[in-house]
Amino acid sequence: MKPRIALIAHDKKKDDMIALAAEYRDFLAGCTLTATGTTGGRLINELGLTVECKHSGPFGGDLQIGAQLVTGEIDCVIFLRDPMTPQPHEPDINALVRACDVHNVACATNLATAHLVLSNLVHKNG
Repeated sequence: MKPRIALIAHDKKKDDMIALAAEYRDFLAGCTLTATGTTGGRLINELGLTVECKHSGPFGGDLQIGAQLVTGEIDCVIFLRDPMTPQPHEPDINALVRACDVHNVACATNLATAHLVLSNLVHKNG
């Protein structure tokens, strides 16, 4: 079964997400991808990936992905967070990360852990 990966990035981390996804593009092209609005749009437009786009984070996208995670539709989350900028939807972000912990779903919140998770998935599925 293809890995089902959620990709989320705060505004100041979107360029990092595009660079990360470009590095793993061939692998990600074979996965089922879900992303929040703007991040997903950039992944589609800049890398040509097939992505199911949810709302942007502040408009409920994090919660939409959290709901998919709870029902077993997401295998891992790559969430490049900006720890230096307050987010108006911080409760939604915390709920998503908590759902990952409750349901034992890998959640990478920075580039170092994102590389570890994606490298492991490539190794397991390559």
